[in-house]
Amino acid sequence: MKGRIIVVTGAASGIGAAICQRFGRESAEIALLDMNEDALQKQAEALRRQGIEAFSIVCDVTQEASCTRAMEDVIRRYGGIDVLVNCAGTTLRAQFTDCTVSVLRKVMDVNFFGYVNCTKAALPSLLERKGSIVAISSVAGFAPVLGRTGYCASKHALHGFFNTLRAELKNQGVHVMIVCPGFTKTNLQSRALAGDGGMVREPRTQCGKESSPDFVADAVYDGVMSRKRLIVLSAVGKLSHLLCKMSPALYDWIMARNLKATRQEL
Repeated sequence: MKGRIIVVTGAASGIGAAICQRFGRESAEIALLDMNEDALQKQAEALRRQGIEAFSIVCDVTQEASCTRAMEDVIRRYGGIDVLVNCAGTTLRAQFTDCTVSVLRKVMDVNFFGYVNCTKAALPSLLERKGSIVAISSVAGFAPVLGRTGYCASKHALHGFFNTLRAELKNQGVHVMIVCPGFTKTNLQSRALAGDGGMVREPRTQCGKESSPDFVADAVYDGVMSRKRLIVLSAVGKLSHLLCKMSPALYDWIMARNLKATRQEL
């Protein structure tokens, strides 16, 4: 990774920040993208103090023009892009009956179209350099979860898009990888949207052990180096992946039983 140019969205905190650290330790040059300017600057400064080349860009991934400008800034500074890690995201915890359509659109704008916007803007350089595209998804990208219709829809859409994009780029040298973390200790859940667009007050329930952002970042780095197609993390995630393939009805029953027992949504 020495001298390779890594672009990470959602880089100001959580998994995105950990991915910046992980690639930076391997002498990659990091372009950090996020909407939170203050947190973004702090992360970039933390990387520079470790001797890592870091360039921060305020970017709203829901706006195509903002993503295009950000990628142009990266290419102008470094000459190209070798790895794009799409990590910016939001979450929604509410039954569909309690959701407004505008909130569902907001989730799709961030979690799906944000990835599409950045990938579209970076793709010419990635094609030229035969780079890698990483989509940070979730177990909710292949498994239904009660109280997460909007979130699951956005993550399922990622799988359809990036699996098809991989097939389209098969003979052009670009690597496409989807990563599905399980429960991960980040501040994302503290900003979870309710069905009316406000913040959820109830704590998230949890199945299995919570992973660290560093654990996810290590998996992303290893996956890029070995050019994997799909990474499913955590024992719960791997079991869910298997059950959804082998016995979807059994998965639905187990998932619904566990969540109803807690009277909360994941």
